[in-house]
Amino acid sequence: MAQINKSSEYFNTVLYTGDGNSTKSISGVGFQLDWNWTKCRSTAYNNIVMDSVRGFGTGKKLSPNATTEEGSATNVEDGGGYITTTSSDGYDLGTTDVANNVHFNKSGQTYASWNWLAGGTASSNTDGSITSTVSANTTSGFSIVSYTGNNTAGATVGHGLSQEPDVMIFKNRSDGTTSWCVYHSAKGTSGTGRLNTTNSFSDTAFITTTPSSSVFTLTNTAIVNGSGNNMIAYCFAEKKGFSKFGSYTGNGSSTDGTFIYTGFKPAFVMVKRTDAAEGWGMFDDKRDTYNPVMKRVEANDSAAERTDLIWYDFLSNGFKARQSYDLINASGGSYIYMAFAENPLVGTNNIPATAR
Repeated sequence: MAQINKSSEYFNTVLYTGDGNSTKSISGVGFQLDWNWTKCRSTAYNNIVMDSVRGFGTGKKLSPNATTEEGSATNVEDGGGYITTTSSDGYDLGTTDVANNVHFNKSGQTYASWNWLAGGTASSNTDGSITSTVSANTTSGFSIVSYTGNNTAGATVGHGLSQEPDVMIFKNRSDGTTSWCVYHSAKGTSGTGRLNTTNSFSDTAFITTTPSSSVFTLTNTAIVNGSGNNMIAYCFAEKKGFSKFGSYTGNGSSTDGTFIYTGFKPAFVMVKRTDAAEGWGMFDDKRDTYNPVMKRVEANDSAAERTDLIWYDFLSNGFKARQSYDLINASGGSYIYMAFAENPLVGTNNIPATAR
């Protein structure tokens, strides 16, 4: 199994300021990205995701904080602009509607861009009963899976990771009424989350079978398997020193909060309380370059970045809660998280992983 020596070759955060032009180039990603998640930090505009499987140049956008179906490049309501092309170190932005290009390049607005590498050009996967189109990176444990639902309970879809996914994020691209669905191995089949809401994981389990090393199994619900609907799934499998998908219990302390061991210094963390209604907090090492981590946006909310509260410390081998807020560290609260590394504690890169 290939070992990741440099995390930024597979995941990287880029920050930039919009200039309001019809085109703009973003550099510093470090690889030819396959999945982009962009959020305006300074104003309340939707989270937007695009990927190489659905196609960047086609302007196909989805919003994690909304149920809306897949948008297009010229959809003014969806913010106009989009990623037009990608390169070995970034991507180009374009728009047919400069005035409404709010999600990517509004003049004077600040943006966070989170980028993942999958497997490049997608290919057909026939491992499941439904044929899928997959871009998979087995080194970093990330795949993008496109398929057409058939509303059949027990239908299976190949994910291309060659190991069981720990996190799977689903969206029905054709149905503007269905929520995003999140499966997390720490919760298993007991419940799934909705990325666009604050709902707890006590909601209905839309994935009721543990995924295998080759396929995930669907229920006959529109949220993951709408009949004739275009579906997308983003799948993650844990890789030592690069990614960690786990859970923790809050201790309610603001002086000695819960410590979460990841085995690396985090570059990005998303946290969700599963036993109560709280948002999906998103934190990274580019918006906060030293401790404490104070800058937060939420996957489920279009709100601008919040900067007035202390949340975590990012440490050499994990992260530690600095407050008792219910979002991250309520006493006895149950939490799940996704974390990606800034520096691995394994590998041969000789980069010291120190606290900030």
